[in-house]
Amino acid sequence: MTTTPRRARAPRQSDVARLAGVSQSAVSRVIGGDTDTARIPEATVRRIQDAIKELGYVPNPTARKLRTGRNRMLGVHTFEAVFPRAREDFYFEFLLGIEERAEEIDHDLVLFTSTGGSDGRRRVYRDGVNRLNVADGAVLLGVAADRAELARLEADGYPFVHIGRREVPGTRITCVVPDYESAAAAIVDRLADLGHERIAYLRAGIDEESYADRRRGYESAVERRGLRDVSPERPGLAGAGLDAAGPGAAGSDWSGTDTAGTGTAWLDAVADGAVTGVVADAEWLANPLAERLAERGLTVPRDVSVAVLEGVGPDAAVHWDCLQIPRREVGRLAIDTLVGLLDEPGTPVADVLVPCVVVEGETVAAPPSGSPAPTKGSSA
Repeated sequence: MTTTPRRARAPRQSDVARLAGVSQSAVSRVIGGDTDTARIPEATVRRIQDAIKELGYVPNPTARKLRTGRNRMLGVHTFEAVFPRAREDFYFEFLLGIEERAEEIDHDLVLFTSTGGSDGRRRVYRDGVNRLNVADGAVLLGVAADRAELARLEADGYPFVHIGRREVPGTRITCVVPDYESAAAAIVDRLADLGHERIAYLRAGIDEESYADRRRGYESAVERRGLRDVSPERPGLAGAGLDAAGPGAAGSDWSGTDTAGTGTAWLDAVADGAVTGVVADAEWLANPLAERLAERGLTVPRDVSVAVLEGVGPDAAVHWDCLQIPRREVGRLAIDTLVGLLDEPGTPVADVLVPCVVVEGETVAAPPSGSPAPTKGSSA
């Protein structure tokens, strides 16, 4: 999409936001008459209106549409089949927030779902043509994002926002990102505040930015709090000995260099007191961990505390301490961010970081009193 250069001296929404001391999203909502839904205080509304008057900012949607060719249609594109089949689906709340916000600001949505090849993967470009061009801009989501297509979209100047952080070498992409890093650090802080000194991180072994953010938050908090990291070296079920029942062989020594098939040595070390708290990337790691600990006579959280770095549904068998992603708000902010790109083409927009909520469940407690120091290897 070709954009028209903005006038050098024309006041912009970002100027109004700066003068009023608020976010550009708040300015957009005040201009759009969305103050009630957005719960913007009256004092803030007055401050924004005063800034608009002082700067002489006059929004003119009709003139802007003639200038940019906008049709008030926004696209939603996914790189794999993510549209929900049930309300419990991970993407349901994202899409609900996208739909709600687009309707509130009088924009239509266009859903792009067709595949571009025999492999079943969804592609933006077909026969060299950007299929998203029917919309003014698009919100992209899904774990299987094609980095080459993201780079091409950016090079072509097509306005888009990606839900979730995506790194593309040499390309700057605007993303709306759940703050997994801060949430993971907050969970480690809670363990430290309760008195845990030796904790471990069970990695899913998934090579995605969101998991890298979780891992970075864990590692930074462990270092900051002076905790002892006693994590298994290998990721996944095998790395922690969770893919097979029963204790490890008698006399096995865990040195942090276990391989698949001998990972039970890490569990034996946990049973010996090497670890009192565990942070797991996902429920599918935490559930077998609890089962294997029970086989060794340990219970959660009496002997070992366990927290999960993902949301847990209300019907889960175990009420894990966990983080919750504000998915509906992420979807709404994705629309606001996209409209901001369309309103002020060419203006750099920083990633929008959305705080996650740390939810206290029933699986984290103070470490057992008189917890023994570990007697086996502890570096990973």
